[in-house]
Amino acid sequence: MTQIDPSARIAPSAVIGEGARIGAGAQIGPFCTVGPDVEIGAGAQLVSHVVVDGHTVIGEAAVLSPFCTVGLPPQDLKYKGEPTRCEVGARTHIREHCSIHRGTVTGTGITRVGADCLLMAVVHVAHDCDIGNNVIIANNVVMGGHVQIGDYSVVGGAAAIHQFVRIGRAAMIGGVSGVEGDVIPFGTVIGNRARLAGLNIIGLRRRGYDRAQIHTLRRAFRELFAEAGAYSERLARVSETYAADPLVAEMLAFVQSTSKRGMIRASVSQADEPDPA
Repeated sequence: MTQIDPSARIAPSAVIGEGARIGAGAQIGPFCTVGPDVEIGAGAQLVSHVVVDGHTVIGEAAVLSPFCTVGLPPQDLKYKGEPTRCEVGARTHIREHCSIHRGTVTGTGITRVGADCLLMAVVHVAHDCDIGNNVIIANNVVMGGHVQIGDYSVVGGAAAIHQFVRIGRAAMIGGVSGVEGDVIPFGTVIGNRARLAGLNIIGLRRRGYDRAQIHTLRRAFRELFAEAGAYSERLARVSETYAADPLVAEMLAFVQSTSKRGMIRASVSQADEPDPA
């Protein structure tokens, strides 16, 4: 049974599937299509010509711009119409011509975009991707299935992210980068194919980390990625030296966890950038 809050505003030309749920104060603009298994949160806005389908939840006060599509079937030949899911978090803005596909039964079964994100025009979020909160993804970014992007990360325009890649928290992906491997938390990668270029110092400052915290992380980063010797020995040494530092611990936990794509690493020259002021 369709549930439409009396305070919702729905344009006469919009098509609302039987069974959809529309929250208080939501706005469904001209020529939008909302499928029967969709839930639109309170105060959310579908501007015009938006398609939301499948078992999809749009969070409170999210804004979906013209010609974006959310929750449509994945581009996976193994998909046979299973009732997989898609979620967009509260206050997230999805700009023109973005596409976000629902999950698959061979993946996690859900594609998720977190709260307070900005997806600029013509971004593609493939099946089973998991995007954290406060993430900014610039124009024309494409990603394969099963990509994970941590909170507060920024992806530059026209970057291409390989399936199964993990991007750690507060990382920065340079524009027009081809990202084939995992990116450490707080890391910066750039290039085709992308290589680890240092730490996202500006992002760390914006998150409120002080100079001492950044310097500690910077020293650990250099020891792990820039010094001579076997990587396993450097990893063990950094793990012992900086075990009590939470930012370093987060980076180490990321690099030691299971990876399907391997880790993007830095050359000595890339890791030897100047210390932040």
